[in-house]
Amino acid sequence: MTRFHTLSLVTIGAALSMTAGLAFAGDPTVSADQILSALKPKPLTRGMSAGQPADPAVQARETSFVDSLRNRKSRSLSLGEREEIAEIAATKPKIDLEIQFDYNSAAIRTSSMPAVQELGKALSNAGLKGSTFVVAGHTDAIGGDAYNQDLSERRADTIKKYLTDKYGIAGANLVTVGYGKTKPKVPNAPMDPVNRRVQVVNMDTKTASH
Repeated sequence: MTRFHTLSLVTIGAALSMTAGLAFAGDPTVSADQILSALKPKPLTRGMSAGQPADPAVQARETSFVDSLRNRKSRSLSLGEREEIAEIAATKPKIDLEIQFDYNSAAIRTSSMPAVQELGKALSNAGLKGSTFVVAGHTDAIGGDAYNQDLSERRADTIKKYLTDKYGIAGANLVTVGYGKTKPKVPNAPMDPVNRRVQVVNMDTKTASH
C-alpha cells in the first residue's frame, strides 16, 4: 500500500474558542502576514475574555505549566501533560495550514516547503516575540496506536527542527507533542486524510493591547 500522509496545521477545539485562527487548509498561497495575524494574541474588551482565562491564578498556572514544557522532548511528555496541553491550547490563537509528508516518513515534501517557510517567517516576527508555540502531531486511524504515536511525534519534531535550523527560532519556544490517532479532527471519519495534521498554537497567556 502506498499513500501520502497530509498534515495540516489546524485548530484545537475551535468550537470552544473565541480566538479561533484563520483557516487556510489546502491554500498554497497563505502568506506570513496571514499566519502572523491569526497567531497574534487578541485584545480583550471589557467584560469579555476572548478565550483567555480571566482569573490571574489560572493565567499564572498556565504560564508555569507552559514554562515547564520548554526544552522538553515530545517523548518525555506524559499522557496527562499531553491532555493538559490540548485543554489550554483550545483557547489560544491558531491557524490551519496544509503540509505533506511522504508515506511512513517525517520528511517534508518539496511541494509543502513554501507553507513551512511562510510559517517560519511569521514566527520570526517581532510581534510574536516571547511566545511559546505548540507543534502537535496527529495521524488518521490507519495503523496501530504505537506506530501512529511515533509518527505524529517525528513529524512534529521535523517542523520544529526546520524552524530552528532555517529561521533561528529558539527551540525552547517550540514545544512538540504527539497525539497519534487519539484526537481526530473528524471523529465520525477517523480514517479520513483530513485527520493527518500538525497543530500550531500560540500558547502565550498575554493579550494584545488596544
